[in-house]
Amino acid sequence: MIFRPEKLKIKDQRMKPFIDSDELWGYINNAAVSKERVREVIAKSLDKNRLTLEETAVLINATDPELIEEIKQGARTLKEKVYGQRIVLFAPLYIGNLCTNNCAYCGFKVSNKQVKRVTLNQEDLVAQVKALEDSGQKRLILVFGEHPKYNADFIAESVRTVYSVKSGPGEIRRVNINAAPMDIDGFRTVKDAKIGTYQIFQETYHQETYAQVHMSGLKRNYDWRLTALDRAQEAGIDDVGIGALFGLYDWRFEVLGLVRHTNHFEAVYNVGPHTISFPRIQYASELNINKSHMVSDAEFTRLVAILRLAVPYTGLILTARETAAIRNEIMQFGVSQIDGGTNIEMGGYSKKKENADQDIDLEQFQINDNRTLNEIMDELIEQKYIPSFCTACYRLGRTGEHFMEFSVPGFIKRFCQPNALMTLVEYLVDYAPQDTKEKGFQLVQEKLDEIEDITFRNQLIQKIEQIKAGSRDLYY
Repeated sequence: MIFRPEKLKIKDQRMKPFIDSDELWGYINNAAVSKERVREVIAKSLDKNRLTLEETAVLINATDPELIEEIKQGARTLKEKVYGQRIVLFAPLYIGNLCTNNCAYCGFKVSNKQVKRVTLNQEDLVAQVKALEDSGQKRLILVFGEHPKYNADFIAESVRTVYSVKSGPGEIRRVNINAAPMDIDGFRTVKDAKIGTYQIFQETYHQETYAQVHMSGLKRNYDWRLTALDRAQEAGIDDVGIGALFGLYDWRFEVLGLVRHTNHFEAVYNVGPHTISFPRIQYASELNINKSHMVSDAEFTRLVAILRLAVPYTGLILTARETAAIRNEIMQFGVSQIDGGTNIEMGGYSKKKENADQDIDLEQFQINDNRTLNEIMDELIEQKYIPSFCTACYRLGRTGEHFMEFSVPGFIKRFCQPNALMTLVEYLVDYAPQDTKEKGFQLVQEKLDEIEDITFRNQLIQKIEQIKAGSRDLYY
């Protein structure tokens, strides 16, 4: 049988399913690989052009160690071209773990009678936010189970509460959301609370596997979840995040599913996703899955590099599910955002240190990087990354299609690096211990010295001096 993708491709329509498993497998099974072809695809990506499904499949099928290394090197180079050396930091904050779904991989599944069900009240939420601000956090993602209690009004009120909390010089400047799919009116309600990114992971793009691991609950509806962020776009939320949970099905298929999702957004809404996440399955209470598709460290590194090349302008998020060692390795291949100082226990951030051991019965899954925010900041600085808490693009309207105007040509680096330096200086002045402060200011000076435009450099130095003198929240 001759593979003819034009015969298989589902037409992209607003709020209509767009995944054709035969199409994706057709690309994987038929992509021709040669050294010349792989290098052509890498070169296209380095010109900051998104790859097609066929081109992504070429990279997926490149198994020669020499070509895999060239793919990784391409990802390193592309990240530097688009994002520079910055790494954006955020923290997840779990608001409630009530859930009506029965997902085989999740500790919050409704059938798990071991988990302690908790929903933060207003007082609890304020305490968590203060603790996060006192550590230096500026960006949060609020996480909710799928339950009628956590409707659009509840989420919007939680967002407004988070924004209202100020502790010393601390404040949260961007609140992203990870919650259940909604209808268009629900997304509008949440948008009015001035959220940042709305994040929904498909978990797996393979429909048969999806049905197997989602045994009951609203989440069992594959199409409703697949089209959820279309409804967000229709509601005016043009800043969305997609993701797949690697380990449920063949990683090659999931990578193409993410690229196909990106294609769909561009075809219908003229904008790609703001972020892509690629968590690997970790231990969870009552985990019950077929483990034949678990992703090795070597495969994980490859797929991150391939994703970086496939979608040059899209932020890639690497979470504390992974160990510090794996995160340090994989960051170089194109990751632009990580969480730091993460605690996914309900109410965990405000716990006293002597009682800070995490309780798996209050967690959705196991995390493997338990470093404090400052420990991560310190290591990033030593590795010459610029830790960033920047929120300028969101607050200046550089989101959605407007974000694409800046990021696709690579202009983001012109804004992100100086903004990252200013948020780093804020952290160093307000929260860093002396050792981190000294190393941090040395890095800031090194980065200032690299700026060739003397006028711009002097402007940035002036802003940094203003921050040292007490000004906050300065940005380009």
